[in-house]
Amino acid sequence: MQPLSSKLILLIISLLTFSNFASSYEIETLEGGLYRFIDDRHRSVFMITKQGALITDPLNTAAATWLKAQIKSRFNVPIKYVVYSHNHSDHIYGAEVFNDPETIFVAHKLAAQDIHNTSANTVAPDLTFDDEMRLNIGTQSVRLNYHGPNDGRGSISMLFEQQKLLFVVDWIIVGRMPWQKLWSYDIQGMINSTQTVLTYDFTTFVGGHADVGNKQDVAHYLRYLNQLYSQVTAGALAGKSLADIQKSVDLREFSDLANYEQWLPLNIEGVYERLMEESGMGWRPDISRP
Repeated sequence: MQPLSSKLILLIISLLTFSNFASSYEIETLEGGLYRFIDDRHRSVFMITKQGALITDPLNTAAATWLKAQIKSRFNVPIKYVVYSHNHSDHIYGAEVFNDPETIFVAHKLAAQDIHNTSANTVAPDLTFDDEMRLNIGTQSVRLNYHGPNDGRGSISMLFEQQKLLFVVDWIIVGRMPWQKLWSYDIQGMINSTQTVLTYDFTTFVGGHADVGNKQDVAHYLRYLNQLYSQVTAGALAGKSLADIQKSVDLREFSDLANYEQWLPLNIEGVYERLMEESGMGWRPDISRP
């Protein structure tokens, strides 16, 4: 029996690797021509119409390559728009897969600015906006809104108006705790932004991570943020140490959220650090430090 050549071995490894990647991807049907794309912990939404497709975050090159092939084989429509939720690379890399003269890349102006300033390895947006933009494909429309700081730069909400579906990445998560130490989060900004979107006309919520939910789930998440922020702030104002605040905060009503036990101390630490640094509580003379 002849030994396998090195080239054949590399080909087999490549095929097995691609197969493993492909098996981790999933497309879920939502409603009204909307679909949720799942790549491990990350999610995005895309819309299919007779006139073409609107894609949100491409996630990464391998995921985008798989998704493009699926859209071609299942729907065979051109990609009209790619919309970035914000500037973070784990959501907007891989856009080169969709780069075509007929495809328009859209982002908030602050996300576009950051992509340019940091030389991010993704496609620069063709179209930017300040506060609100509406994209139309046939009879379908998507309303994009900027709500101020919340997570990253230029992070927006996307309301698929006919389907009453809201898509938000990172700063709203349903069914799970916010990410660990809340890196890059503006806590008060997240609260403000979430309060605003709860006034929108939507019944289904899809996030860039975790579960699909509804408006009640988003309201539950907002209550968690409010109580987390207020209880940590009260502890800091009382001059408690971080360790003492972690012991005294009582958020058991939110123990239904995934990773509650593991991430609650980290969430508290993240809020505490931002209060000390961003709110300047660490050097205020009217607050005693432990």
